[in-house]
Amino acid sequence: MDWETHARRLAADTVRPESRWYAPLATTPRHLLVPRWWENDGGRWVLRDGETDPEAWMRAAYADRTLVTRVGPLHADHAEPGTIAEGQPTSSSTLPGLVVSMYRHAMIADGSRVLVTTGTGYGTALVCRRLGDELVTSVDVDPNLVTTATQRLDAIGLHPHTAVCDITGPLPGEYDRIVSTVSVRPVPASWLASLKPGGRLVTTIAGTGLIVTADKTDDGSAVGRIAYDGAGFMRTRHGDDYPPRPTDDLWEKVKDADGEEVTASRYPLLYPPDAWDVWSMLELAVPGIDYRKADEGDARTMWMLHADGSWARAQASGFLDGPTVHQGGPRRLWGELERVRNRLNREGMLPVYGAPVRITPDGTLTISRGAWSVTVD
Repeated sequence: MDWETHARRLAADTVRPESRWYAPLATTPRHLLVPRWWENDGGRWVLRDGETDPEAWMRAAYADRTLVTRVGPLHADHAEPGTIAEGQPTSSSTLPGLVVSMYRHAMIADGSRVLVTTGTGYGTALVCRRLGDELVTSVDVDPNLVTTATQRLDAIGLHPHTAVCDITGPLPGEYDRIVSTVSVRPVPASWLASLKPGGRLVTTIAGTGLIVTADKTDDGSAVGRIAYDGAGFMRTRHGDDYPPRPTDDLWEKVKDADGEEVTASRYPLLYPPDAWDVWSMLELAVPGIDYRKADEGDARTMWMLHADGSWARAQASGFLDGPTVHQGGPRRLWGELERVRNRLNREGMLPVYGAPVRITPDGTLTISRGAWSVTVD
């Protein structure tokens, strides 16, 4: 298979030819690191096997797209042909453009010792090509992922240090850069302990689209800012699968229920995860909201659910019509959403993107701009 032509096209589509990331993208055989993957087909996860359809394999592997490799506890490598999986994605090969974007935020310099997260090993391969594998440590909580990625990286001539490691706990060394393509909340204190003075960490806050970049100072804390662009990654997990969503029982009770309060909204119906700035601001104000939606022709419904029993259901018959909103529980979740949208309309932007951040040695993250401030711990 002429994978090199596909890889060079991916590199050209992702970065400029003079970029230091062009050669890593153009010379890394992503297809060998992702031989099988899951595709979402109407809510079902369908197994794809590259060997059985080489042309589709090349198209998928060398597109700037994320390839889901694990759904629940079932990895595509271990699934029987024809398997249909159910559940949440638990591992993937992140789209190459986003991997490079995270590395650019890290401002990786020649000679930097870097810790990255493993997954399929593709992101690890890129930074190995850029720096040399002796400077790269790659960790994952899943022993099978680490073993498989190590073997596949060896097969393409790359030999970074790999380790089975819960990234929220102690890390296996000291680093100039820590780049996490899983999201965290809070920032693990171990990262500050393992980051060398002047070193930089780059991560995302779980439940948001916020990229945090922060440089370690002499007092053991770190200062930086929220990037102006966004990213979304899977949360850290501590077992084979994520636990059941804590709002599943609430969903069954309220999905068609009348609310304790019923109002007409002034704003068109918005599904917050589609608007990263609004979604991120709301997650900082009320962590842990679970969103669900349904579309039937022009009729649209969006639910907001929280483990404390709060819920909201907004229904609209058109894209420009204000929805009817039912709410219940101890908090008015739609009201929280409207406060964020009111601020956006009033000020023209939300304060979170570009906001300065400070992380204390225990991992407490404070984001602030002007009179607005929020602590993430």
